[in-house]
Amino acid sequence: MNILKQFSQQLEALVQKTAPAVIGVLRGQGQATGVVLAQDGYVLTNAHVVEGARRMNARMHDGDEHRAHVVGTDERTDLAVLKLDVNHLATLPLADGREVNVGQLVVAIGNPFRFERSVSLGVVSALDRSLPSRQGALEGLIQTDAAINPGNSGGPLLNADGEVVGINTAVIPWAQGIGFAIPAYTASWVASVLIKSGEVRRPFLGIAARGEELGPKLATATGRRRAVRVLDVNATEPADRAGVREGDLLISANGNPVSSVDDLQRVMVLDTSGELRLEVFRNQEKRELKVRPRPWPKMAMA
Repeated sequence: MNILKQFSQQLEALVQKTAPAVIGVLRGQGQATGVVLAQDGYVLTNAHVVEGARRMNARMHDGDEHRAHVVGTDERTDLAVLKLDVNHLATLPLADGREVNVGQLVVAIGNPFRFERSVSLGVVSALDRSLPSRQGALEGLIQTDAAINPGNSGGPLLNADGEVVGINTAVIPWAQGIGFAIPAYTASWVASVLIKSGEVRRPFLGIAARGEELGPKLATATGRRRAVRVLDVNATEPADRAGVREGDLLISANGNPVSSVDDLQRVMVLDTSGELRLEVFRNQEKRELKVRPRPWPKMAMA
């Protein structure tokens, strides 16, 4: 068997295995996509897909439709969880960890422009991309050249094992071959919190920050390829009182490496101690600062 035929057959098998867990999210005349996470009806999609709605319909792979209600949304990551009143559904696993590499083959499945169950093949074009959003910025995104169009929103970006490595979220309308997906490691913790609490309550540090790729010298000094750069510090807020300063590199939080603002927020949201141990790199030295975040105010930077 030649290599192209073998690849084609493997791709067909991958689509047949995964497609039943990809649903259509119907709202008015529009249709987006969702990924079934649990057999008892929990579905992951984009927050912008369900914005302003509490109930909608979901179309399954076999054509059946079911009512769905919104369990919770998180606009900061553009993720939402729906619940269908149906059991024994096919599911898709979220990939474990961050094993996504530039050049890796990926498959997108979704409902672009109401063309249901459309499949496209591409590669991971880049990692850790940022896009502006109404909530500030979407960080840590996977960039792909797999065809992603309106209607693909909320659908899966799959690896060769049929695992979800990303949730498709955005395209640049005037570009070709540039689409973006929220990484599975972000989707995993956000979905868990939404299912449990219906919302993501982010503690407040009082900083503006962004993830940053480190140059060779900084990477050697910190032992990290990426870190979070502090751009500004609000006076008298928790970070300022703890000694965080503009220009600091945040390397880890509670012992967990942080390469993006999302990493930092994940640690804070899942922490139950009320105290955040920040490993900071400043003036060629590492130091540890202890911060006690406070509840998120209505208007804040980060």
